[in-house]
Amino acid sequence: MEIGTHSSPSPPRDESHLSPPESQSKKPGGWRAIKYILANESFEKLAAMSLISNITVYLRTKYNLEGILLVNVVQIWSGTSNISSIAGAIISDAWLGRFLTLLIGTIFSLLGMAAMTLTAGLPELRPPACQQEASCIQPHKWQLAFLFISLGLIAMGAGGIRPCNIAFGADQFDTNTKKGRAHLESFFNWWYFSFTIALVIALTGVVYVQTNISWLTGFAIPTACLAISIAIFLIGHHTYICKKPQGTVFVDMAKVITAAFRKREIKSGYEHSFYDPAEDLESEVRKLIKIKRFKCLDKAAVIVDPSELNEEGVPVNSWKLCSVQQVENLKCLVAIMPVWVTGVGCFVVMDQQSTFGVLQALQMDRSIGKHFMIPPGWMGISSMIALSIWIFLYEQIYIRMAKKLLKSDSRLTMHQRIIIGIIMSILCMIVAGIVEQKRRAMAIREKSFTSPLHVLVLLPQFALSGLTEAFAAVALMEFFTIQLPESMRSIAGAVFFLSLSIASYLSTLIVNTMHSITGEGGKTPWLGGHDLNNNKLDNFYFIVAAIGFVNLIYFMLVARKYVPFTKDVKLGGLRQMETSEESSS
Repeated sequence: MEIGTHSSPSPPRDESHLSPPESQSKKPGGWRAIKYILANESFEKLAAMSLISNITVYLRTKYNLEGILLVNVVQIWSGTSNISSIAGAIISDAWLGRFLTLLIGTIFSLLGMAAMTLTAGLPELRPPACQQEASCIQPHKWQLAFLFISLGLIAMGAGGIRPCNIAFGADQFDTNTKKGRAHLESFFNWWYFSFTIALVIALTGVVYVQTNISWLTGFAIPTACLAISIAIFLIGHHTYICKKPQGTVFVDMAKVITAAFRKREIKSGYEHSFYDPAEDLESEVRKLIKIKRFKCLDKAAVIVDPSELNEEGVPVNSWKLCSVQQVENLKCLVAIMPVWVTGVGCFVVMDQQSTFGVLQALQMDRSIGKHFMIPPGWMGISSMIALSIWIFLYEQIYIRMAKKLLKSDSRLTMHQRIIIGIIMSILCMIVAGIVEQKRRAMAIREKSFTSPLHVLVLLPQFALSGLTEAFAAVALMEFFTIQLPESMRSIAGAVFFLSLSIASYLSTLIVNTMHSITGEGGKTPWLGGHDLNNNKLDNFYFIVAAIGFVNLIYFMLVARKYVPFTKDVKLGGLRQMETSEESSS
């Protein structure tokens, strides 16, 4: 039994969940549980983002890292934090469940953040400060090792948190009802909105403390926030619906692929019977309607010989015969992959602002008056402000006014939101490239390391990055969660963060490739080095914009047909699309 589980005579829905004590009149789940989940998420994200927003500045100013090495460390760490979500999803679905996985992940993050606080507090863990801009002592290998262990603990914690936080929140709603689905969509938006508002309010202070007062205090604050996050999460445990782990779907996927390959020679007709065992009424797994795409996988469930089943009707070898349910689960995952590729293209743009965008800010006029300097990490806050403003306007003004005036639900479809997000990502890179041309030209004209161009001109590109997230990221997370069955919701979170991870690794590959190609023959490379004024960062931005344009064409020609066009998208939207296509034909 999981932590916080209480006995209950009969669950209200056909799913395993955490029931309240008999003396408690209120049922678990719903918005009653969400308030604890959102509060926990807000403090956890405050801690995480206070490091993510300023990690480039910290490594540049305190560890003397620069150029390609700095960008590689930040982006590889970001990618590893996201790709560890796969391991977290497997552990959650196979053994621990989402509640325990979230709890353990937050504890790992707390340990990692405490270790980062030590690097800020103990000068022995860092190289000496630079005496001159151009000559800085690099850190010793053991100092880098301690730093990487600290970042590794945070990445491990992220692996437990990221695939489960939204999935655990989604577990609190019944997506079989229209009301539950409407609440779920609002949850996705409020999930982003709640912690973003907390971040905007707190990160302005935390990042300022880190940059202008003390890195030790600036890291101690998010460490304390993680401790508060754990406390809030445990206080609300009695309100949660905690679904039992159903086993890792990754092993099932391997079995389906293996069994289908072994039976590749048989014809895919329906003269054979399929292995489709009766559903366990006590299980949360609901049967999925068979879809006609990816028919080659159906062979994994074909009973070629009765001897494939034992006397109890169970497959003798599960690597030769799989159930229809296992096949359909894999089909669900395969069906979201075309849209997943679109997500990678969008997130490559978002990656650039946390590295090159901050490096731009470091070489610009950041003064306001005579005594105040804007911390470079503050620029990322403009992305969150743009995201928060849009979600607030959309949820509280646009939808309400549209319902009154049009007497109908006027929510933007996933299809529309993804397209808008891709367009925002292209505009973001174009604007960033134009601003960098201006920044570099003014710095060269003044023969100064710092350009006289004010840092506030970076606001449009950071705001466009936030709008890319508000439209594309929210829609993609909603798409992955809804398209996969409830038993695979942790996988949905892992798939989302895997796209972020691949985007980080892809960014690293693009940066290193451009550095090598443009630096051939002794030429000054477009990227790398201590001084951006010697680079051609604007050309890099325009190339990423071109990648975004290719992503838009790909979505319009290939991936869009996998995205439901309706506003009220039910679980298994792909199947509904196929049903409507058959009806219209």
